[in-house]
Amino acid sequence: LRVALVAFSTSSGTDDLRDLEGARRRVEAAAAGADLVLVSVHGGAEGRDHEHVPVGGESFLGEDRGDLREFARTVVEAGADLVIGHGPHVVRGMEVIRGRLVAYSLGNFATWGGMNLSGPNGLTLVLEVRLAPDGTFLSGRIHPARQVKPGGPRLDPSGEVIGRIRLLSREDFGDSAVTVSDDGAIAPPPAAPGA
Repeated sequence: LRVALVAFSTSSGTDDLRDLEGARRRVEAAAAGADLVLVSVHGGAEGRDHEHVPVGGESFLGEDRGDLREFARTVVEAGADLVIGHGPHVVRGMEVIRGRLVAYSLGNFATWGGMNLSGPNGLTLVLEVRLAPDGTFLSGRIHPARQVKPGGPRLDPSGEVIGRIRLLSREDFGDSAVTVSDDGAIAPPPAAPGA
């Protein structure tokens, strides 16, 4: 399989996640030459007060950090098969859009030194994902981890991040949220009645 990776952020000199038409064109172009398209996005407000994915745009310290829900829908419609977010420094929920997995933030992972790693800021994970050849999300697993000072992830036998992802996914995305088992297995949401 040919796999394309396209990355977006709000930093100058990068593909801007706030330019939805530009993002659409970039992903469509990648999809034209690849079997699977993975999108990496660095956006959203930062810190423990920003674990939820709001409806509408986000800002942080006066900077426009984009509308991540709208961005995700735009790139999935354009051909993205998996969207992986980072930037808020905390984990966020996961949902399935048109059969494609969107993980809005995997939290801090490779940090060092001065980062705040207390409470939710220290939770992280390794995300394992199984996709069909056409990019449809089939299943996955959360491998729980935690950041430990001075930096770097360590596997977390307590699995705290699993419950956090389950809660955030349900609260933020309802019927489109992934299902999360106690052992970290993730799956697409159950089909709607009559679907």
